[in-house]
Amino acid sequence: ADWLEIERLEHNLGKVHDTPRVRFRVSRFGQDGKTPRVAPVELEIAASLLRRPGLGKDVTNKALGGLPGVQKEGCDGIITSARFVVHRAPKHIRTVCLEFFDTDLRRATPAIVELKGFLDALPDVSLSGLEHLDERYLKAVKYSTKAARRELPKMMLMADVAGDDSEAVARAASEIVRRAVGRGAEGFVAVSSEARRRFWADRTRTAAIAAHTNAFKINEDVVIPLERLGEYTLAVERINIEQSIGNKLRICEAFLEYLSGDMHEVREAPDYAESEEHAEIVAGKVGMAAERVKTVRDLWQRVNDNLDAPAGNFVSDLGPEIASRIREGDTLLDLVQRRDYRISFRNSVAGPLKEIFAGLDLQAVCEKLEAIHGGIRSSRLFVALHMHAGDGNVHTNIPVNSNDYAMLREAERIVERIMTIAKSLGGVISGEHGIGITKMQFMDEAGIREFAAYKDEVDPQGHFNRGKLLPGSGVEMAYTPSLRLVQQEALILEASALQALNDEVKDCLRCGKCKPVCTTHVPRANLLYSPRNKILATGLLIEAFLYEEQTGRGIALRHFDEMNDVADHCTVCHKCENPCPVNIDFGDVTVHLRTLLRERGKKRFNTGTWASMQFLNVTDPTAIALMREVMIRWGYAAQRLAHRTIRRWLAGGGPPPATTGKTPIREQVIHFLDRPMPGGLRTGTMRSLLGLQNSDHVPILRDPTATDSESEAVFYFPGCGSERLFSQIGLASLAMLYHQGIQTVLPPGYLCCGYPQTASGDASRGKSISVANRVLFHRIANSLNHLDIKTVLVSCGTCMDQLMQYEFQQIFPGCRLLDIHEFLMERGVRSNGEAGIRYLYHTPCHDPMKQHDGTRVASELMGEEVRHNDRCCGESGTFAVARPDIATQVKFRKQEEILKDSAELGAGGGEAVKILTSCPSCQQGLARYTERTGVEPDYIVVELARRNLGEDWQKDFIARAAGGGVEHVML
Repeated sequence: ADWLEIERLEHNLGKVHDTPRVRFRVSRFGQDGKTPRVAPVELEIAASLLRRPGLGKDVTNKALGGLPGVQKEGCDGIITSARFVVHRAPKHIRTVCLEFFDTDLRRATPAIVELKGFLDALPDVSLSGLEHLDERYLKAVKYSTKAARRELPKMMLMADVAGDDSEAVARAASEIVRRAVGRGAEGFVAVSSEARRRFWADRTRTAAIAAHTNAFKINEDVVIPLERLGEYTLAVERINIEQSIGNKLRICEAFLEYLSGDMHEVREAPDYAESEEHAEIVAGKVGMAAERVKTVRDLWQRVNDNLDAPAGNFVSDLGPEIASRIREGDTLLDLVQRRDYRISFRNSVAGPLKEIFAGLDLQAVCEKLEAIHGGIRSSRLFVALHMHAGDGNVHTNIPVNSNDYAMLREAERIVERIMTIAKSLGGVISGEHGIGITKMQFMDEAGIREFAAYKDEVDPQGHFNRGKLLPGSGVEMAYTPSLRLVQQEALILEASALQALNDEVKDCLRCGKCKPVCTTHVPRANLLYSPRNKILATGLLIEAFLYEEQTGRGIALRHFDEMNDVADHCTVCHKCENPCPVNIDFGDVTVHLRTLLRERGKKRFNTGTWASMQFLNVTDPTAIALMREVMIRWGYAAQRLAHRTIRRWLAGGGPPPATTGKTPIREQVIHFLDRPMPGGLRTGTMRSLLGLQNSDHVPILRDPTATDSESEAVFYFPGCGSERLFSQIGLASLAMLYHQGIQTVLPPGYLCCGYPQTASGDASRGKSISVANRVLFHRIANSLNHLDIKTVLVSCGTCMDQLMQYEFQQIFPGCRLLDIHEFLMERGVRSNGEAGIRYLYHTPCHDPMKQHDGTRVASELMGEEVRHNDRCCGESGTFAVARPDIATQVKFRKQEEILKDSAELGAGGGEAVKILTSCPSCQQGLARYTERTGVEPDYIVVELARRNLGEDWQKDFIARAAGGGVEHVML
């Protein structure tokens, strides 16, 4: 393989036949990338080859005058490096949202050309983004109108107006809104970055258009000259109208077929008794219903056959009230498109038939008609549009059911029609998505031959994308997994645990919005385990399980190995749900996978997970003390010793290795020892230090000098991490509440919330713990109802997530569930800034702060600005112990963020930097970076206690609690 270097030399060289031209130099080197193979070649290319005149995008010319690499879809090589021109961002940007409510698209669509033309003419303002969503997309993304109206807009435009002059940008934005109002729109302007982000958020969910077809859709893009976008929109709307009417006509035919049959549902009615009189009554109703359906069907057929006919010729058919809505020159298509004449199946057919067959005797008939209606309606095709409106690139999407062959064939015919429309308007068949295998049938023969000749010259042996974009390539041999087909073909799915798993992933749109937020998606280490890829893998595993069960082969053990592999590559952080257009939470899917594996006895045994679960499951104080001493204090010390012994061999640069499949034990040990476990842990748990280990006593902590019977009371659930592992967290929480004059009720004895068990796949154990806890809390509430507890506090994110399922409103009526830090902030607790220390804040994956932003809470409590530090710490409960190899990838990215942010914070005057968090597991995880980053971690409430109560706050609080600060209530 040779190496090529492509350099643009000049552009706008003058015009030949009114066409600008550009010159490139192509240099060819040997395999070393340095030795020239031949003399450089200069190519002079007309701009019309790169893009047809009048179009914003165009990637249909694949030969491109012999220019390598550019828009070739990987068919002549691989781009290994590139140089980009980076433009300075404008100082001021305003986002304008225009909502068009007029049903006449002829008024709304020209606003695109008008808006762009207006901004292009301004010397100091530019249009940096212009996006369009039609009505179907607005419904799909669950758009909430910004106008004070109940109905959705018929079209929405989102524009970014940018420039360096703030007044000029503001004037331009206002003028855009003013002009749009003249076209039946309402306009809204976002100035702040947060408001702008919210405005654009709906655009990121456009993949949801295919949610109802399990993500299966035909997704094509065409490019239309801007001035003809209105014609294209109307042409597509005509297709939608024809498809809608055609679908309704098919339902009518199915209704008539049913009504002319034996209608066995009538005889199966509960009170049916065969009699001549009853048969005559039913026959009369059936005749009336059939006549209604025939009348409506015939009318709609005439409308569909005469869409281009003058509307005035059909007043007698459509009703006299329609006459007042007909404008000069209107066709039937115009009336339907403007919705001045509505073709409503429910109003014209379904509603009247429901009245005809009203009553218990004929309820089964109504249900059968509804089933027929729903089945055929689900096969209705429509074309949805969203545009990169500034350059005329129109995404044309047709959701289809992959198990409906007739629907697929009709969708293909619609695509052919759309491509013809695009070409007839002076557009092209692709502007962004390329040609691939789906559009080869629409390419012109001359273009295909030209590219084939180029390909034969530069890659005669077909090393790159063999056969693609060449004569004979197409969709005939393509395969796309379809979970809808799995549902239809695999009856065994209904009776297996795979049904729920399939339901959880079947709506995935393959859009990839989940990738940037996934903690285990670290591209420099591993590209395979983004949520999207794991969903695809899960779907393929479901297919494999079903195939082998149905064919009696017996399930191959390697399938369980693959399922374990997918389940291991997840921290169950649930971050992927928020950007997902169809709300798939792969954290929940992971828990389901682990549960399924455990129930089938195929979950991999992991010593680290097993030991952690033993420590969390035990409730006896003596056993906890022993396990804490052996596993935590001695075990952590042994790990630190081993780390110090071998760390000279561990130090290495670059990204960590990939983790496909099961990692050998030797590598797992090396990864486990890569970063030291935290030291300096207290000798006892929170309860042992306070003497509150009796499981029959409910402790109430209060300052007798600052509280009385009317003082506020809270219920504090410390969780395992805050009382068993990092006891200073639980102590600091209690100390701050104590000094605020709060009566704090603790649950009796050592309790776990049940989350770790559930997340590891032991759903039954997690459920039994949760049920037992809820019963206990009800007993506490009954015993202490005089305290009128209105707040339940936690100091751990996983506890918060689990306790949100406890329905505390039924335990302590009117209460709320709150993080300790949010509670303290709301009470006005503040700390004066401490000289010489700057703070970062690490948001836990399981963020306990649900009411306020965690970084803001930290800033308020610390009395100074605290900077947010991004990415997961990699500890994630037992994750770093169970799969240290995967955790190393996560920690690789986190360490980069800590080093970057700490350098920027301490750069001003060499100040010390600490990183705060609000999760015990993150406290441990962050401590393992200190050796390499110099940044020490601490809990917000612990740092607050140290600064507000003094360095000896722990000793002082324990002494005060022991001196009469605790009341014990027997259960």
